[in-house]
This record gives sequence, C-alpha cells and structure tokens, in this order.
Amino acid sequence: MKKEEIKAIACAAIDSKSSELIAFGKERTACPELGYAEHKTSAAVKEKLVELGVKDITTTALTGLKGWIKGGQKTEKAPSVMLMGELDAVISPLHPMADPITGAAHTCGHDAQLAVLAGCAAGIAAISQHLYGNVCIAAVPSEEYIQIEHREEMRRAGKIGWLGGKQQMIAEGALDDIDIAMMVHGETNAPAPRVQTGGTSLGFIGKKIRFIGRESHAARPWEGINALNAANLAISAIHSLRETFRSEDNIRVHPIITKGGDLVSTVPADVRMETHVRAATPKAMAETNARVNNAIKGCADALGVTVEITDIPGYYPLMQNKELGQLFTANTETAHPGIITEDGNPFAGSTDMGDISWLIPSIHPSISGFAGALHSADFGVEDDNLAFILPAKALVMTTIDLLADNAEEALGVINKYPRNTKEMYAQLWAEISK
Repeated sequence: MKKEEIKAIACAAIDSKSSELIAFGKERTACPELGYAEHKTSAAVKEKLVELGVKDITTTALTGLKGWIKGGQKTEKAPSVMLMGELDAVISPLHPMADPITGAAHTCGHDAQLAVLAGCAAGIAAISQHLYGNVCIAAVPSEEYIQIEHREEMRRAGKIGWLGGKQQMIAEGALDDIDIAMMVHGETNAPAPRVQTGGTSLGFIGKKIRFIGRESHAARPWEGINALNAANLAISAIHSLRETFRSEDNIRVHPIITKGGDLVSTVPADVRMETHVRAATPKAMAETNARVNNAIKGCADALGVTVEITDIPGYYPLMQNKELGQLFTANTETAHPGIITEDGNPFAGSTDMGDISWLIPSIHPSISGFAGALHSADFGVEDDNLAFILPAKALVMTTIDLLADNAEEALGVINKYPRNTKEMYAQLWAEISK
C-alpha cells in the first residue's frame, strides 16, 4: 500500500474519534496537576491509551508513561519513533479552571497535547501493520521548571535525579531504545492558522540564592544586617549587566524574590531568590552564569551579608532536526490546506525537549489554536481542530513517512545524526553548571 493511502486511513481513524479526543482534552483541562504529581492525569491517560490499543505500558519518571504500538512489517533494523505529550500544568491561580488548592492550571496547552497523544495512538493503531518500525507513545511529566525547593527536596530524598521530566526519563534509560522523538506545542494568538517548525529555544541554568543577614528589631536596624537590601542590590547589579549581553547570545536573566523576610517588624535575615540564566548556547549560559554569580556575591559582600548560591541544571537549548521538520510541515499542509508555514523562528523560553534533541533527532513544532498569553489567566483553546486534531494527524503522517517503505526515511535521519550518550549528556551538564 502506498504511503498516501496509509496516511488517509490513519487520518480517517483520528477523525472518527475527533469528538472523543476533544472531550478527553477538555477533561484534562478540568484536572490540572503540577509536575511529578500528575497522578490522576497519568491514570486517565493510561486508561485511554489502553483503550486505543497501546501495549506494554510502563511507568517512568514517577508519573510518566511509556507504551508501544509495534510495526507489523519484518525488517532487520526496526527504528523506534517516540511521540510525546506532557502531563503537567503550571501555577496560574487566577485562571478560571485553576485548582483551588494548588493554583495549578493548564495555561501552556499540555492538556491539548494529551488529547493529541491519544489521537496519535488511534491513528497509528489503525495502520501499524504497514510500518517497518515501532512507535512509542509517551506521556511525560514535569516539563514546567517550577517548585524548585520542593523538587530539590525530592532529589535529596532520592525520588528524582533531575527536575525536568524528560531529563529524568533520560537518566532512567527510557530513551535508550528510542531513535527519533517528536511532539507538538500549541501556539497562541496567531494571526491565522499557522505551523512553525525548526525554531530554537534557549537553554538555561536554574539558580537558588539565599542571603543570610542578622535579625534585629526594625526600630533598631543598626543592630541587624539587612539581607533584603543585599537581594535588592543584587537584582540591580544583574540589571546593570544587561548592556554587556551580546545580542546573538539572546540572554535572559529574570530573578524573583521568593522570601523577603519573616516579620515586617524584624530586619530581614533570611531572604531567598530564584532566577534562570537563559542563553542560546551552552557557552553563553556558562559565561553569563559566572558573571551573575560574581554580581550577587559582590553585593552581599558590600553589605556584610552571607550568600549561598546553588546552581541547578536547567534545560539544554532546543535543536530541531531539519529533515523531520520538513516532513512535518508538508504533512501539516496536506492535512490543513492553506495553513501558514514558518521555519526557524526563535523562542526565548525553554523546554526539556532541548535535552532530548541533544541526544537524538527531534522536533518540537508549534501549531496555533490557542488564545491568550501563555502561563496567564486568559489562556485557552480557541480552535478545537487546530489544538486537538491537526497535530495528531501531522505527527502520525510524519511517523508513516519515517517507518513505511522499509523505514528508509527514519534510517536515513538516524545514520546522518548519530545519537549522543546519556553519559556524555550528564558530563555536559556538569561542565556547564559547575
């Protein structure tokens, strides 16, 4: 059977379940959970994947899932393609669908990704007998790099080794048998239906800073050492560094104070700050991080405050595979004639898909269908087809391109871009964040 015929069958299978997939996505919207605690979400996704024919589902990275739809054609080398969706929400307590206790809300579109993942399972299951390779369906936890203190406690307790879910999957070996990885992120406020491929995102180093002064009554501040003043001075010093940042490095440093003191009537002696040091390259990440550390230390020393700085591996810059992106764009145009296509747009945020893209050929395109600002109270689905259905069709059609015809497309990409090892990956992070 020709590839186009196989694609037509797969897309028809997705269309036949479109109402069900949209309803599943909206159910996920109503049940937001934070990273490494997506227990209800994970259980619901597993139930849906089993229903759609995904086999051998195992748990990875605490709440993540990894299951298989095996290809039906015999071949000496059977590549494995992983299709992913993310489980977690962010903290956005003003969102109308926010959890009243945790403040969790799906304001980044991961709820739609899970409906897309289910659509991928439906489409692949309908045509798996024609594939010369295997498809891994993976629900990934904890993409949002939040709740740093809590996750650091989990790491100290031995529950996790990495703060990002895809990073944790890498460490656990869940990517060892995967050759190619693909997922789709939602785009918001697009002027018209649009797909963007080949874009980059920044990598970053996470930072926790603790300023330790000396308490005194606020009426006698000369008897204390004000840690909050040191924190404020450090933020100003970081601002003063900005004019020295090279434009091509696309550097972003955005500190927040997470604890400003204990009592308004006491000179603050325990002040906490968090920030990310983002940049386009690992070299720029490391260099900027060292300069930010020097600025923080200098400000603390100037005021007689002790400072503790903890650097934490963040995410690696995203490097999308060109060949995979071209296939995805072509399939999106086929599934949605007239859609606007763009290539290579940079994104100043970060994603742990960057870490996977360093290991194996990967893509992380975006498709419109959402309105409102990301991570904000007004974010939501604007177009059900663009948000829930089209991404599933594009991913499945691209998977067919890769794994039909003796998997020649997949093997060509794999041979052209040999994988890096997770040991090299861990060493890389050790060097960047030392």
